[in-house]
Amino acid sequence: MNTLKVQSNFGRPGQRERQAYSAGDSFYEMLVDGHRGLSDAQSELMSARLVLLLANHVGDLDVLRQAIAAARVGVIDKETTA
Repeated sequence: MNTLKVQSNFGRPGQRERQAYSAGDSFYEMLVDGHRGLSDAQSELMSARLVLLLANHVGDLDVLRQAIAAARVGVIDKETTA
């Protein structure tokens, strides 16, 4: 069984980042740029499509099950305390 990677795993194979920030910051910037100019409904649709595209790329149901479980942790508690 494959295991979900929860430590930072961003970058390009064989390349080292030379910037003062992590490659995860670059991903976050791309994600924000992808949502820029979209309505709330369009942004939600884009997020849903992105999840499905990345899930298809991962393709491992065990890893996806672990990712869904990890993403749910604390979500209900945060809603009830917010």
